[in-house]
Amino acid sequence: MAGYVQDDIAPEELERQKAVYVPFTQAVRELVDATIRTEVDDDEIRAVQAQVEALTARLRTRQLEGPYGVRFGVTGRGRPWGNSVVGLRNPIAPPLVVEHDETGRSWSSFHLGAAYEGPPDLVHGGVSALILDQMLGEAAGAGGKPGMTGTLTLRYRRGTRLGDLRAESWIDRSEGIKTWAKGHILDEEGVTVEAEGVFILPRWARAAIAQHEAEATPRYFE
Repeated sequence: MAGYVQDDIAPEELERQKAVYVPFTQAVRELVDATIRTEVDDDEIRAVQAQVEALTARLRTRQLEGPYGVRFGVTGRGRPWGNSVVGLRNPIAPPLVVEHDETGRSWSSFHLGAAYEGPPDLVHGGVSALILDQMLGEAAGAGGKPGMTGTLTLRYRRGTRLGDLRAESWIDRSEGIKTWAKGHILDEEGVTVEAEGVFILPRWARAAIAQHEAEATPRYFE
């Protein structure tokens, strides 16, 4: 499973890392928003640029060779902290905090500001697709069959205003290694974007599920 790293960190260490990286990453998000909307003079821009470059150089002194990937412990619960939608260490991510129930239904309330603009005052259509791709995948995973996106179809019913939003997703049906999921984004006036997609259970997950089922099956004839 390339990109999946089992590190088995203790719960205390997990909470320590969250306490460090959540506010740090949020500060970088605030910097992005301020960069887009600032009207300070040119000399101040150049001075801040020099400070940002110096800070970046400090962070570059020790870093991962590649992307963050997904870390997980003995429970198998993944930490996709580099993910561009839900990653708590990724300043690009809003981030979404996704909740689930046992049927696979998933939902999240979140805020999109100036960094996600497409048409004036509206969310970029590609950002809506990014969020719904993640949300439909969350539903598939919550339903017991985590999948990679096979197809994703969107219908933009109207413009999605920047600001406070909600996304919801659910499983439509599942057959073999395929799960069909649906979802939408809503603002205070209702649905703005709808999506449906097919998610394919990856080979490594098929093998893990088959092994689990084999171990759970009673062997009456041994």
